Amino acid sequence: MAAETLTVDLGAETGPFHGGASGTLYGLYGDGVPSRAAVEGMYVRTVATKAQDGIQHPGADALEILPSFVAAGGKDVYVYVPDFHRGFPYEWPGATGEEKLAAHLEILGRQVRQARTLGELRSHLVWVPFNEPEGNMFGTGEWSYDQVSWHTEPGPFFAAWRQAYHLIRELDPEARIAGPNTCVLYPEVRGFLEFARDHDVLPDVVTWHELSSPDEVRTNVAKYRALERELGIGPLPVNLNEYAHNYHLSVPGQMVQWIAAIEESKVDADMAYWNIAGNLNDSVVEAGKGNGQWWLFNAYGQLSGNTVEVRAPHPNVQYTLQGVAALDRDKRQARVLFGGASGAADLVFEGVEADLFGSRVHLRWQEIPWTGQVGASAQPLRLRDIELPVVEGRVTLPLTGLDEMSAYQLTLAPGGRGANLLAPSVGWRGTYEAEDAAHTGGGYARNGPEGSPSDVDKFATSGGWHVGGLRTGSDLVLAFDVEVPQDGTYDIRVFANSHNLADLVREQGPTNVFLRVDGEDPRELRLPLGYKWAVWGHTDTQLALTAGPHRITLAAQDPDLGVTKGDAVVDKLDLALRDQRQVSLYDAEFAALGGGARVSYDDLGASGPGAGLLPPGGTVTFWVHAEDDGEASVAVDLIGPGEGVLTVNGEDLGPVRPGAVPLFLAGGINKVTVTGTSERLVVDRLRVEPSRGLLPTAVRAAEDAALTGTAKATAYPYATGGKAVDGIGAGTENALTLTVTADRPGRHALTIRYSNGEQAPATHYNPDPVCRHADISVNQAAPQRVLFPTTFHFDNFWNLSVPVTLDQGPNTIVLTADELPDFDGLTKNGFGQRSAHAPVIDRITVTPLA
Repeated sequence: MAAETLTVDLGAETGPFHGGASGTLYGLYGDGVPSRAAVEGMYVRTVATKAQDGIQHPGADALEILPSFVAAGGKDVYVYVPDFHRGFPYEWPGATGEEKLAAHLEILGRQVRQARTLGELRSHLVWVPFNEPEGNMFGTGEWSYDQVSWHTEPGPFFAAWRQAYHLIRELDPEARIAGPNTCVLYPEVRGFLEFARDHDVLPDVVTWHELSSPDEVRTNVAKYRALERELGIGPLPVNLNEYAHNYHLSVPGQMVQWIAAIEESKVDADMAYWNIAGNLNDSVVEAGKGNGQWWLFNAYGQLSGNTVEVRAPHPNVQYTLQGVAALDRDKRQARVLFGGASGAADLVFEGVEADLFGSRVHLRWQEIPWTGQVGASAQPLRLRDIELPVVEGRVTLPLTGLDEMSAYQLTLAPGGRGANLLAPSVGWRGTYEAEDAAHTGGGYARNGPEGSPSDVDKFATSGGWHVGGLRTGSDLVLAFDVEVPQDGTYDIRVFANSHNLADLVREQGPTNVFLRVDGEDPRELRLPLGYKWAVWGHTDTQLALTAGPHRITLAAQDPDLGVTKGDAVVDKLDLALRDQRQVSLYDAEFAALGGGARVSYDDLGASGPGAGLLPPGGTVTFWVHAEDDGEASVAVDLIGPGEGVLTVNGEDLGPVRPGAVPLFLAGGINKVTVTGTSERLVVDRLRVEPSRGLLPTAVRAAEDAALTGTAKATAYPYATGGKAVDGIGAGTENALTLTVTADRPGRHALTIRYSNGEQAPATHYNPDPVCRHADISVNQAAPQRVLFPTTFHFDNFWNLSVPVTLDQGPNTIVLTADELPDFDGLTKNGFGQRSAHAPVIDRITVTPLA
């Protein structure tokens, strides 16, 4: 079969890069969930979320997420006022339509008045008075205004819109209002726009949902723009404030197709909320680890300059090869993000100007693989560095081995300057589907098919099928026959899932299984938990393998190690030849530049085609992955003399020093910024390597701390030593107090190993896990409030690191909690959506930041 061709025409610019696809519905729970670095590095532009103190879902309160979101570079928060109510359809109170509307308008007025107390921050708010009115408040159901759809009789909805519009404007004349917020772009939206035009109540932003497909995005935005021209309004900003389905979300090869359509249409859009709040719609794992989808949006957010025309082999057809590209003339770089098809393709650049790129170009090809909804991912894989001649303005790069679940980035820059062409960052790889594995014993089940283009409500699954039967009481063995090309250490990644609320999982949490190679080297693995079945994460280990065939088994029993407790499903097994150097490289010319920094291609011998040239105050920012919380060896490689300062996640760590230095990195995403302080600083790259054990750490078991009130040490099988402390909170007298000794004064990380399995009752398809919080006080200072996301079970422990200032010598740290009130400081949530408790605490590790 002939390779398809994806053509990027650098001579056909289509307007400034917009970045609108990186929006999120309910993606932020509160400050810290997700982490500030995860939000900022995903370049989240818009957030749609519930009204303050709403009882639709836990967390995601509009006025609570607003300050930290704006501080992370966010543009707008769309306030879903109807989500103040319980239920879906909304259970708005009142015996008649008039009573229901009056009560709703009272809530709307209260929301706007509360927002006015936030000063200039309220300029980032956009009010959404009604959501999906045709199926909710002005539909035909039990909870609707008068059981008559506004499609049939639009009068009540139009009158309500007019009342809501005027109420908002009276309370805040500068406020922005969005609507009609329909499920799709219905033909009846025309009547809404005519009414709004004629009565001077046009929305400031036109909103509807695209729970459809990328081809419908292009079609419907074009249809709407034509309607504007016909009616003599606008053009108005558009936000497609719910898009994509479970089958698409978390899958880079799927999401890049949506991104391409949204960016081409130059609108904002928010990923749909099908699951849990606070993980950027299945982009973030734990509090601050990115999965493959996060890295896709990180790459998308770093596009700059003008977008250019991309000609796909099947224009505007979903589930085919699609892409989005931009040309930055100042950087002299072009970038294209693409994906959606397996096999081979030719990537062709046309219009490659000699004045910008010269006669030879440098191309870097990277892969952003799918790592599951709850599976963390390292930075994109470097597949190839190559330099090619430009022939009559064209460059063609043949690509093979494409995976439809992956997205890819190809960066074009000037070549021919002696750049060090880097080797691929990953060696041999192999994938083995669980449904193809041999099996013995009882309990085996082949489950599926899962998500597919014809069943988008289900989750994406490698190969479409998965295997169950590794559960309590089973003797099932899955056998994967593999063959590796050479002796070496191999990373093994088991894609698996246990539903946290399944009967056999509730008792202990993560399901344990047993791995052997050729019947030897037994080891116990704990498989990931998720909020539903077929929500995939991965458990990783390393194997020393000799060249040739091997059999890797996953079993529910092991004669040396014990038996499985729980219930798990397995999707696939991945093998990869491990890079023994374990060095991660981040080139400055491809990083985020600010403050007047620019790319220089004049420094011969750089690790890539160029380097970052920083004037005083100029910055280069790297988004750096760390496997776990703790020390890493970090080096800023410079070219020539110059001075700068280094910050990590907003913490000032002092001047840039030659060679590798030990720094504390949070597990997952870290924002590492170099700022120039001399007349000229040339940054080649950032190198990150494993810890050398140079930062002094102190570890304290929580059960060894002083416990007061209801706080007590309790048995948890997967806690360190089998015990952890619960009962902290529900009053400040129920506390954990410990003393830690610091070798030096200054900033330290408290790495708290914790669990949180609290979940509120839901009235809909979304699971409603609750973030717990702890108020952490150091040496009797004012407490710092920290949110802890769900770990899906109280016996499933994760790390979360908190920066604090310690004195030299002994320091007293106190953790307490109490139920937080609503915005008014008086009332409280009546549905268990604000926890009174701190998480279960296992241990606390104290490490200097540098």
